[in-house]
Amino acid sequence: MLRAVASGLTDVGLQRDHNEDSYAVLSEYDLFIVADGMGGHRAGDVASRMATESIADFFRTTAREDATWPFHFDTSLSEEENRLVAGIRVANRQIFERSLRSRDCAGMGTTVVGALFSRKKNRLYVGHVGDSRAYRIRGGVITQLTRDHSLFNDYIAAMPDLTEEQRAELPRNVITRALGMQDNVVVDLMNDDPQTGDVFLLCSDGLSGMLADEQILEIVESTVDVSEACRLLISRANENGGDDNITVLAIRFQEEEPLVDPLDAPTEPEGIPVYEAELPPASEQVTPTAPNTAPVPPSSPEES
Repeated sequence: MLRAVASGLTDVGLQRDHNEDSYAVLSEYDLFIVADGMGGHRAGDVASRMATESIADFFRTTAREDATWPFHFDTSLSEEENRLVAGIRVANRQIFERSLRSRDCAGMGTTVVGALFSRKKNRLYVGHVGDSRAYRIRGGVITQLTRDHSLFNDYIAAMPDLTEEQRAELPRNVITRALGMQDNVVVDLMNDDPQTGDVFLLCSDGLSGMLADEQILEIVESTVDVSEACRLLISRANENGGDDNITVLAIRFQEEEPLVDPLDAPTEPEGIPVYEAELPPASEQVTPTAPNTAPVPPSSPEES
């Protein structure tokens, strides 16, 4: 059975004065989340933090009791997919309602990418909204698992014959879907069956916008330590300019270490144990004497 070993890291970058990214690692649920907020008056960090906290709270609540879905249960999806989508949609509604109530939070929103691992099914479920990405690194190959919800991608889908020069003129970093924009949101889903040694990355565009996929692959394959991989990725993104907040969460899959049954533990070999006696100090040792071998005379009979 595989288990997920995960670590995350976030950095403000070199061009921003505060960090609007958030991430969460809930190892007890094998749940991993990255969010990249946006909005004036520092509301972006509020939105991203609300996203990670709302999804985490939803999972904690549904783990303690029967899941009460606030939305229709989609029978075409697995329970894990329904749970992940519901958590993201709950977060969306809370962010949207907060933006309506608070002038400082008006117009705030956030991207999100979340991954949920089922050990029993050995399957990783990924849901995302916006341009925060999920990657898989397997056998020396990096694969982008998510498709950015961006104006650039919409143009490319509508006009696939554009030349490279025309594509270079298209607007970048304009997202077409985010949490908090409306009272409901469509969550894109995908799933994958992890293999031993696979690394899955969740990241904000502060990483994917500063590093080519080949650079990400090279760094991740340089270490088996997921914490070190996150540190190296953020360091390289800053070396390349650090134009945005940078967040990365790395998940490595490895074999579960088998538990040793006490009844199966090795025991002492049968037989009588042999111990070496400890001699007393020389001053206390007794000098042996030769045995007395002289004949013993017969004793005289007792007088009556």
